[in-house]
Amino acid sequence: QVQLVESGGGLVQAGGSLRLACTASGRTFSTYAMGWFRQAPGKEREFVAALSWSVGNTYYADSVKGRFTISRDNAKNTVTLQMNSLKPEDTAVYYCAALRFGAGIGMRNQHDYDYWGQGTQVTVSS
Repeated sequence: QVQLVESGGGLVQAGGSLRLACTASGRTFSTYAMGWFRQAPGKEREFVAALSWSVGNTYYADSVKGRFTISRDNAKNTVTLQMNSLKPEDTAVYYCAALRFGAGIGMRNQHDYDYWGQGTQVTVSS
């Protein structure tokens, strides 16, 4: 069992930055691919970014490519999402998720993930 806890959400003006963190329990964090997803009001939850468990391959949604960066620190059981140049359309609840031995393009598929955090609200004002 892995428990995920997100932090770092908040209110920011357009063009600003936020850094989300997700901390995992347990001693097997390094064996999990980690993903970030988001859900805006009235919309389906969508893929944002993912980082594989081994070689550290990264994938990003086209809407955030060049603005968001996902990284991990296995020693601290933490994955972060650095969000720069934020736009009002980035407003959503952001969730981190863990996928055992996840790698490749399949990390975009939220239905494959094993564990989810409770989410953190990000609001970008115009």
